[in-house]
Amino acid sequence: MRAAGRSVNLTAMPPTMSQISASLTAILDLEPLERNLFRGRSPKSTWPRVFGGQVIAQSLYAACKTVEDRQPHSLHAYFLLAGDPEVPIVYEVDRLRDGRSFTTRRVLAIQKGEAIFAMSASFHVDEPGYEHQMPMPKVPMPEELPDREEMAKLFNSPQPNPLQTFYQRKRPIEIRPVELERYRGSANLEPKFNVWIRAIEPLPDEPAFHQSVLAYASDLLLLDSSLIAHGATVFDQKIQAASLDHALWFHRPFRADDWLLYSQDSPSTSGARGFSRGLIFDRQGRLVASVAQEGLVRPRPDLG
Repeated sequence: MRAAGRSVNLTAMPPTMSQISASLTAILDLEPLERNLFRGRSPKSTWPRVFGGQVIAQSLYAACKTVEDRQPHSLHAYFLLAGDPEVPIVYEVDRLRDGRSFTTRRVLAIQKGEAIFAMSASFHVDEPGYEHQMPMPKVPMPEELPDREEMAKLFNSPQPNPLQTFYQRKRPIEIRPVELERYRGSANLEPKFNVWIRAIEPLPDEPAFHQSVLAYASDLLLLDSSLIAHGATVFDQKIQAASLDHALWFHRPFRADDWLLYSQDSPSTSGARGFSRGLIFDRQGRLVASVAQEGLVRPRPDLG
């Protein structure tokens, strides 16, 4: 959860509902400039930096536009510099390889003449093979959990509360956490967190669109899981938090406008860096994607 290259201000005022409702389709409406060159824009908001998930999604969608008859199975990315939401982002796609079974693309996201983000993505033809997966955790279904408005009421207080502000904000991805005790400040919790996610609007049937939307959503809360064992969150003003790199693997077809369980854990936090993983399941319990991320979680008492 970050702006590309820097920490994000989670308490910034939200965009309007009209901006939100169109944001997923608008974000992925990339303008072709030349062969292998695309331009993307940021939705209007008061966020001071471009959200990292947006850059992941636009980069993946740009790569998909240069590939035919095969779907992405993995991406690996690094955040380099902060993105300016007022300036369009140019995506330069390098066609590294077009093989019989696999295709490889490299994407640079560029603003003001500098690379702010770099990503490699691999595509694979659809073919049969062995099948197994880890089981989905036994958790309540999303209909049994508080919605966004109910979540905001849980954190209601006379004083400004970044958690309340986060859940008050209408956003293109709906979020329903399972373990609400994660936000009560206990330092004795196991570093695991389950959250249901879905796009709030119906999406086109194009598989690449759903994969890009999931790439967007995969950066929303993953870094926060690295602080669970310490009774802290990225919402704490005394913590400087920023994603450093991001990897995503697609295993099976899915729809991002239906509920997906994002099951997260954090095997290690050290040296002001947190490492987090995620398994993403559909409602039927099929493992559709896996995620890994390392991020900066720097204690900053001077920011309190």
